[in-house]
Amino acid sequence: MGIFSRMTDIINSNLNSLLDRAEDPEKMIRLIIQEMEDTLVEVRSTSARVLADRKTATRRIERLQEEMAGWEEKAKLALSKNREDLAKAAIMEKNAIGEEVMAVEKELSALDEHIAHLHDEVDQLQQKLTDAKAKQKAIIMRSQTIESRMKVKHQVNRDTLNEAFTKFERFERRMDNIEGQIEAMDMGRDNKTQLADEIAALKEDENINAELNRLKAEMNAEKQS
Repeated sequence: MGIFSRMTDIINSNLNSLLDRAEDPEKMIRLIIQEMEDTLVEVRSTSARVLADRKTATRRIERLQEEMAGWEEKAKLALSKNREDLAKAAIMEKNAIGEEVMAVEKELSALDEHIAHLHDEVDQLQQKLTDAKAKQKAIIMRSQTIESRMKVKHQVNRDTLNEAFTKFERFERRMDNIEGQIEAMDMGRDNKTQLADEIAALKEDENINAELNRLKAEMNAEKQS
């Protein structure tokens, strides 16, 4: 009964509900499929034993029916010899075997019901197994799709980040170029300023010397007069 109880639980289970509640649907459905396949092996093994029992019961009925026919012939022979007492004994043996035949026929009927039940359960379980394998493929494909999307997303994020770094590097390069241009414009400016200052100082010295010479000349003129 354990096999049939477990098989019935599997058949009556809602795969979608089980998978929705599972933390790892892929692992869950793999375990369900394994359970179904193991149950199918057990049920088929049980079916083989039941079918063997049915064949045994069928052969027993055939043998008992042959015995009944034999006792009936013996009863007829006894009557033909005017041995009614032996005929009655033969009929009693036949009837006893007939009761045994009826018992075996009931057993055979129960075996037929059992076999029919097994066939029905196996058909349902096989259908469930087919559905489960289909869902397994769908789950694996969905898992692979999600994994691929995650890889693409990571790649896109990495590309975006790389692009941002590239833009930043280009911006830095532009700033370096501008600063370089400014520094280039300032190059030599200090030297020019220093030269101009020196020239201006010379001119100033020239003016001072001229003024000094003028004063000297005036003083010499005063002395001579």
